[in-house]
Amino acid sequence: MASLADLAELVRAPAALSVPGDVLAGAAAAGVLDRRTPALAGASVLLYWAGMAANDWADRRLDAVERPERPIPSGRVSPPAALGLAAGLTAAGLALATAAGGRRAAAVAVPLATTIWGYDLLAKNTAAGPAVMAACRGLDVLLGAASAGPGRAPAAGRAGASASRGCGSPSAGRRLARALPAALTVAAHTWTVTALSRREVGGADRRLPRATLAGTALVAATALGRADPVPVALAAGYATRYGAAQARVLADPSPGRVRTAVTAGITGLPALQGALTARAGARLLGLAVAAAAPLGRRLARLVSPT
Repeated sequence: MASLADLAELVRAPAALSVPGDVLAGAAAAGVLDRRTPALAGASVLLYWAGMAANDWADRRLDAVERPERPIPSGRVSPPAALGLAAGLTAAGLALATAAGGRRAAAVAVPLATTIWGYDLLAKNTAAGPAVMAACRGLDVLLGAASAGPGRAPAAGRAGASASRGCGSPSAGRRLARALPAALTVAAHTWTVTALSRREVGGADRRLPRATLAGTALVAATALGRADPVPVALAAGYATRYGAAQARVLADPSPGRVRTAVTAGITGLPALQGALTARAGARLLGLAVAAAAPLGRRLARLVSPT
């Protein structure tokens, strides 16, 4: 019987701190932050953990060679248990998303779950892998915009606003369209992290960190608000920490440096999500989302998020 610590390592539990911010950023951009949003964020976490368990199940033979200390190859978690956990978490995530957001949320959650499993079982080791993983995160942001509620227009961005306010009741399509820029920003960040993660064992050549650094600069630029100091500060913090880790890979593209950069990309994502949330007018919520970044870095010392 696997221990809770073994299962936490299997699903990379601390990395889940990078997940709720997707939904919150999407909901803020779409103007639908309400009582349903936390439940949708919880559904997102369950689907993320499902993907991590399915990832290790799919990689169990490769990990036996490259990472024998992982829970499955070390014998601490059996392959059937990992697969069962992945399936159970997927079902729970879909059920929670549907209960919280109705058919609109299910219409995003089902493709999200399908894309997660498609990445783990089919796309991960192909050239399409980074793009498919980026699609997972983009859909995760759109899940936040898929609330079943009537919706409200995004905030105008005045100082002190902490949630979206307005008079409109946009259609589901318009809400998703409003959240699309945030979804593309998070997806682009995810592409950089995934591309780096494919070189965690063998190391990288300098062309890869050069490309991901350029991508990070573009991502940070798109998260800036209209001279609003909160998203500006959060985006700058994201770019500085994650960019510095990639710069070290550029100087020394060894496996250890690549793993450190991947960890920085994972644990630094809440700062980017916070910037996007604040840019939509929810400044206090954006700061709260970004606060998960330092906590994630501390927890990453106990359980590796990569």
